[in-house]
Amino acid sequence: QVQLVESGGGLVQAGGSLRLSCVASGSISRFNTMGWYRQAPGNQRELVAQIGTLGSTNYADSVKGRFTISRDNAKNTVYLQMNSLKPEDTAVYYCNLNWGTSRYNYWGQGTQVTVSS
Repeated sequence: QVQLVESGGGLVQAGGSLRLSCVASGSISRFNTMGWYRQAPGNQRELVAQIGTLGSTNYADSVKGRFTISRDNAKNTVYLQMNSLKPEDTAVYYCNLNWGTSRYNYWGQGTQVTVSS
């Protein structure tokens, strides 16, 4: 059983920074993709950023230049450094881990990020 535990959300003023962390545990493939998605009220869940085991990254256009995703493979942990936060970044942020087929696709419980103007 794979579990993902997120931490680091909270309330911050516009222009501020937050760092999210997600620790994965269980039977995990050595080669995988870890990422962050977000969902604001009334909106669909959307990709924020993702990173492969070897370090390749992909970002949503809306966060490029402001957010940085990184990972520590030894700790099965992925991070999301969020700088220059905007009110439109307010959402529940979900950690995702996947590999191979759609059978291997796991989600964390979500952490709230609120950016006040």
